[in-house]
Amino acid sequence: MGDETTSAVAALDCGTNSTRLLVVSADGTALERQMRITRLGEKVDATRALSPEAVARTVAVLGEYRRLMDLHGVERARLVATSAVRDATNAAEFLSAAEEVTGVHPELLSGLEEGALSFSGATAHVPADRVGPGPVLVVDIGGGSTELAAGVLALVASRRGAVSAVSLDLGCVRVTERFFGHDPPHADELAEARRVVDAELDGARRALPALAPGGLLIGLAGTVSTLAALERRLAHYERAAVHHTVLSRRQVAEWCATLAAEDRHARLARPGMVEGRADVIVGGVLILDAVMDAFDREQCLVSEDDILDGLAASLL
Repeated sequence: MGDETTSAVAALDCGTNSTRLLVVSADGTALERQMRITRLGEKVDATRALSPEAVARTVAVLGEYRRLMDLHGVERARLVATSAVRDATNAAEFLSAAEEVTGVHPELLSGLEEGALSFSGATAHVPADRVGPGPVLVVDIGGGSTELAAGVLALVASRRGAVSAVSLDLGCVRVTERFFGHDPPHADELAEARRVVDAELDGARRALPALAPGGLLIGLAGTVSTLAALERRLAHYERAAVHHTVLSRRQVAEWCATLAAEDRHARLARPGMVEGRADVIVGGVLILDAVMDAFDREQCLVSEDDILDGLAASLL
């Protein structure tokens, strides 16, 4: 075994829509960031089971990630699974296969644990001029669930338990599979999805501490970064061009209407869209639009630092 103070560490996240890897050096420098859309949670909302095909796709990617970890000399890592695996009756089979191919004991995070780690990663390097005196609200829109976490950064830095979080069983894949029977979705399907999302957010507002209107909102995950890429018409993903940019409430609402009026082929033709998101982006943007309305946020700060960064930081 190498010196734990000098070895690189890795974080692996098996989400509902994507499987991701972050490798960082002992000083916190990112050495490797990888993302593959594997759709582990395909049809889990209806079947409550991970399909053999989805498991095979995800395990194959985890095998690729293990080889990259070996190239970087990684000896300590955390591998987490989230919403889709939480919901699946055959979760143990997937977790066993993931451990076998990676050599890392997997952790099945609760929604609250997921929210706290997302908050930790997202807020670690927020520009000082973006942080006000009140609580920061972080929204992590995943494939199967959405986590909302709130905390005052000064308190978070000084004591444990300063972050409040809620997890909603609503994500871009789940909303798409549950409500959208057509592509593009019909008006009544969009209206029903929004009604359910709004009702869930009403409960989330009551569960979180009081949040004054206009505070800092940080948005994470593929829906939010894809929106930023669409807004900037990026032909190819550039982390620096997306990270810590700002989406206005008006822009989010306009993109929600625009993308909902197109089919997946038209969406995929847009600069900034990637395969594997075009069919679920409307559900994700609908959630972000609803969050900004529910919590009265005029802007969303896009963060490419997320749960992976929180996991890696816990190892350093």
